[in-house]
Amino acid sequence: MTDTKSKILDAAERLFALDGIDGTSLRDITRDAGVNLAAVNYHFQSRESLISAVIARRILPVNERRIQMLDAYEANGPATPEQIAEAFLLPVLEAGAEHQNMRPMMGRMLAAPNEFLHRIFKTHLAAIGQRFLESLSRSLPDLPKQDLVWRLHFMVGVMAHVIAWSGVLSTITDGMCDVKDTNALTRRMVAFVAAGLKAPATNHEG
Repeated sequence: MTDTKSKILDAAERLFALDGIDGTSLRDITRDAGVNLAAVNYHFQSRESLISAVIARRILPVNERRIQMLDAYEANGPATPEQIAEAFLLPVLEAGAEHQNMRPMMGRMLAAPNEFLHRIFKTHLAAIGQRFLESLSRSLPDLPKQDLVWRLHFMVGVMAHVIAWSGVLSTITDGMCDVKDTNALTRRMVAFVAAGLKAPATNHEG
Protein backbone atom coordinates (compact mmCIF):
# COMPACT_ATOMS: atom_id res chain seq x y z
CA MET A 1 0.00 0.00 0.00
CA THR A 2 1.39 3.41 -0.94
CA ASP A 3 2.17 5.99 1.71
CA THR A 4 -0.41 8.39 0.28
CA LYS A 5 -3.12 5.74 0.29
CA SER A 6 -2.34 4.84 3.91
CA LYS A 7 -2.46 8.51 4.90
CA ILE A 8 -5.90 8.87 3.36
CA LEU A 9 -7.22 5.72 5.04
CA ASP A 10 -5.77 6.74 8.41
CA ALA A 11 -7.24 10.22 8.16
CA ALA A 12 -10.65 8.94 7.13
CA GLU A 13 -10.73 6.40 9.96
CA ARG A 14 -9.68 9.02 12.49
CA LEU A 15 -12.36 11.48 11.36
CA PHE A 16 -15.07 8.80 11.07
CA ALA A 17 -14.31 7.93 14.71
CA LEU A 18 -14.61 11.57 15.77
CA ASP A 19 -17.45 12.88 13.62
CA GLY A 20 -19.10 9.85 12.00
CA ILE A 21 -19.28 9.08 8.29
CA ASP A 22 -22.04 11.55 7.50
CA GLY A 23 -20.26 14.27 9.44
CA THR A 24 -17.03 13.89 7.49
CA SER A 25 -16.49 15.35 4.02
CA LEU A 26 -13.79 14.53 1.50
CA ARG A 27 -12.42 18.01 2.07
CA ASP A 28 -12.05 17.18 5.78
CA ILE A 29 -10.18 13.99 4.90
CA THR A 30 -7.82 15.59 2.39
CA ARG A 31 -7.02 18.39 4.83
CA ASP A 32 -6.27 15.94 7.64
CA ALA A 33 -4.23 13.64 5.39
CA GLY A 34 -2.31 16.51 3.79
CA VAL A 35 -3.22 15.43 0.25
CA ASN A 36 -5.33 16.86 -2.57
CA LEU A 37 -8.66 15.64 -3.87
CA ALA A 38 -7.00 14.20 -6.97
CA ALA A 39 -5.10 11.75 -4.76
CA VAL A 40 -8.36 10.51 -3.21
CA ASN A 41 -9.96 10.11 -6.62
CA TYR A 42 -6.89 8.29 -7.93
CA HIS A 43 -6.75 5.74 -5.11
CA PHE A 44 -10.47 5.31 -4.36
CA GLN A 45 -12.46 6.79 -7.28
CA SER A 46 -15.34 7.87 -5.01
CA ARG A 47 -16.23 8.76 -1.45
CA GLU A 48 -18.27 5.57 -1.12
CA SER A 49 -15.33 3.44 -2.25
CA LEU A 50 -13.12 5.17 0.31
CA ILE A 51 -15.65 4.44 3.07
CA SER A 52 -15.78 0.78 2.03
CA ALA A 53 -11.98 0.57 2.04
CA VAL A 54 -11.75 2.05 5.54
CA ILE A 55 -14.26 -0.48 6.90
CA ALA A 56 -12.79 -3.45 5.03
CA ARG A 57 -9.27 -2.69 6.26
CA ARG A 58 -10.39 -3.38 9.83
CA ILE A 59 -13.17 -5.95 9.42
CA LEU A 60 -11.59 -8.38 6.95
CA PRO A 61 -8.66 -9.32 9.24
CA VAL A 62 -11.11 -9.69 12.14
CA ASN A 63 -13.31 -12.07 10.16
CA GLU A 64 -10.31 -14.07 8.96
CA ARG A 65 -9.17 -14.48 12.56
CA ARG A 66 -12.67 -15.50 13.62
CA ILE A 67 -12.83 -18.27 11.04
CA GLN A 68 -9.33 -19.48 11.89
CA MET A 69 -10.24 -19.76 15.56
CA LEU A 70 -13.57 -21.44 14.87
CA ASP A 71 -12.02 -23.93 12.45
CA ALA A 72 -9.36 -24.80 15.03
CA TYR A 73 -11.94 -25.30 17.77
CA GLU A 74 -14.06 -27.51 15.50
CA ALA A 75 -11.16 -29.62 14.25
CA ASN A 76 -12.14 -32.53 16.50
CA GLY A 77 -15.88 -32.00 16.84
CA PRO A 78 -18.41 -29.30 17.74
CA ALA A 79 -17.03 -26.24 19.46
CA THR A 80 -18.25 -25.39 22.94
CA PRO A 81 -20.40 -22.28 23.49
CA GLU A 82 -17.41 -20.71 25.25
CA GLN A 83 -15.18 -21.34 22.25
CA ILE A 84 -17.78 -19.98 19.85
CA ALA A 85 -18.17 -16.82 21.92
CA GLU A 86 -14.40 -16.38 22.15
CA ALA A 87 -13.92 -16.84 18.40
CA PHE A 88 -16.58 -14.23 17.73
CA LEU A 89 -15.56 -11.64 20.33
CA LEU A 90 -11.80 -11.83 20.85
CA PRO A 91 -10.68 -10.79 17.33
CA VAL A 92 -12.82 -7.66 17.57
CA LEU A 93 -11.48 -6.74 20.99
CA GLU A 94 -7.87 -7.38 19.94
CA ALA A 95 -8.25 -5.25 16.82
CA GLY A 96 -9.87 -2.49 18.84
CA ALA A 97 -6.97 -2.51 21.29
CA GLU A 98 -4.43 -2.36 18.45
CA HIS A 99 -6.16 0.35 16.40
CA GLN A 100 -7.33 3.15 18.66
CA ASN A 101 -9.85 4.61 16.22
CA MET A 102 -11.54 1.31 15.39
CA ARG A 103 -13.78 1.08 18.45
CA PRO A 104 -15.22 4.60 18.24
CA MET A 105 -15.62 4.33 14.46
CA MET A 106 -17.40 0.97 14.66
CA GLY A 107 -19.36 2.14 17.67
CA ARG A 108 -20.83 5.00 15.66
CA MET A 109 -21.83 2.63 12.86
CA LEU A 110 -23.32 0.04 15.21
CA ALA A 111 -25.40 2.78 16.82
CA ALA A 112 -26.96 3.63 13.44
CA PRO A 113 -28.92 0.52 12.32
CA ASN A 114 -29.48 1.58 8.72
CA GLU A 115 -25.84 2.51 8.25
CA PHE A 116 -24.75 -0.76 9.86
CA LEU A 117 -27.04 -2.78 7.61
CA HIS A 118 -25.92 -0.99 4.44
CA ARG A 119 -22.20 -0.61 5.05
CA ILE A 120 -21.28 -3.55 7.28
CA PHE A 121 -23.77 -6.38 7.62
CA LYS A 122 -24.60 -7.15 4.00
CA THR A 123 -21.00 -6.96 2.82
CA HIS A 124 -18.94 -8.15 5.76
CA LEU A 125 -21.06 -9.95 8.36
CA ALA A 126 -23.88 -11.90 6.71
CA ALA A 127 -21.66 -14.86 5.76
CA ILE A 128 -19.86 -14.77 9.12
CA GLY A 129 -23.18 -14.78 10.93
CA GLN A 130 -24.28 -17.87 9.00
CA ARG A 131 -20.99 -19.62 9.81
CA PHE A 132 -21.41 -18.98 13.53
CA LEU A 133 -25.08 -19.98 13.43
CA GLU A 134 -24.09 -23.32 11.93
CA SER A 135 -21.47 -23.76 14.65
CA LEU A 136 -24.04 -22.99 17.34
CA SER A 137 -26.43 -25.53 15.80
CA ARG A 138 -23.78 -28.24 16.12
CA SER A 139 -22.82 -27.17 19.63
CA LEU A 140 -26.40 -26.89 20.92
CA PRO A 141 -28.38 -29.36 18.77
CA ASP A 142 -31.39 -29.46 21.09
CA LEU A 143 -32.17 -25.76 20.77
CA PRO A 144 -34.71 -24.59 18.15
CA LYS A 145 -33.22 -22.57 15.32
CA GLN A 146 -35.23 -19.50 16.33
CA ASP A 147 -33.59 -19.54 19.78
CA LEU A 148 -30.16 -19.93 18.21
CA VAL A 149 -30.75 -16.96 15.89
CA TRP A 150 -31.88 -14.80 18.82
CA ARG A 151 -28.88 -15.83 20.90
CA LEU A 152 -26.49 -15.04 18.08
CA HIS A 153 -28.18 -11.64 17.84
CA PHE A 154 -27.78 -11.11 21.60
CA MET A 155 -24.06 -11.99 21.33
CA VAL A 156 -23.71 -9.32 18.65
CA GLY A 157 -25.57 -6.94 20.95
CA VAL A 158 -23.12 -7.46 23.80
CA MET A 159 -20.23 -6.83 21.43
CA ALA A 160 -21.86 -3.73 19.95
CA HIS A 161 -22.62 -2.27 23.38
CA VAL A 162 -19.06 -2.67 24.64
CA ILE A 163 -17.63 -1.20 21.43
CA ALA A 164 -20.02 1.73 21.32
CA TRP A 165 -19.60 2.55 25.03
CA SER A 166 -15.90 1.72 25.37
CA GLY A 167 -14.96 5.40 25.60
CA VAL A 168 -17.17 6.10 28.63
CA LEU A 169 -17.50 2.76 30.47
CA SER A 170 -14.61 3.52 32.80
CA THR A 171 -16.03 6.93 33.68
CA ILE A 172 -19.61 5.85 34.36
CA THR A 173 -18.46 2.87 36.48
CA ASP A 174 -15.87 4.82 38.51
CA GLY A 175 -13.09 2.84 36.88
CA MET A 176 -14.45 -0.63 37.67
CA CYS A 177 -15.11 -1.48 34.02
CA ASP A 178 -11.86 -0.92 32.14
CA VAL A 179 -11.83 -1.99 28.49
CA LYS A 180 -8.06 -1.55 28.22
CA ASP A 181 -7.39 -5.02 29.66
CA THR A 182 -8.41 -7.06 26.61
CA ASN A 183 -7.82 -10.44 28.23
CA ALA A 184 -9.90 -9.65 31.30
CA LEU A 185 -12.62 -8.07 29.18
CA THR A 186 -12.74 -11.12 26.91
CA ARG A 187 -13.03 -13.53 29.85
CA ARG A 188 -15.94 -11.59 31.30
CA MET A 189 -17.75 -11.26 27.99
CA VAL A 190 -17.24 -14.93 27.06
CA ALA A 191 -18.51 -16.12 30.45
CA PHE A 192 -21.61 -13.94 30.18
CA VAL A 193 -22.40 -14.75 26.55
CA ALA A 194 -21.74 -18.49 26.90
CA ALA A 195 -24.14 -18.68 29.84
CA GLY A 196 -26.83 -17.15 27.67
CA LEU A 197 -26.05 -19.44 24.75
CA LYS A 198 -26.39 -22.50 27.01
CA ALA A 199 -29.62 -21.42 28.71
CA PRO A 200 -32.63 -23.78 28.40
CA ALA A 201 -34.84 -23.42 25.36
CA THR A 202 -37.34 -20.60 25.55
CA ASN A 203 -40.94 -21.54 26.32
CA HIS A 204 -42.89 -20.01 23.43
CA GLU A 205 -46.31 -20.75 24.94
CA GLY A 206 -48.35 -18.31 26.92
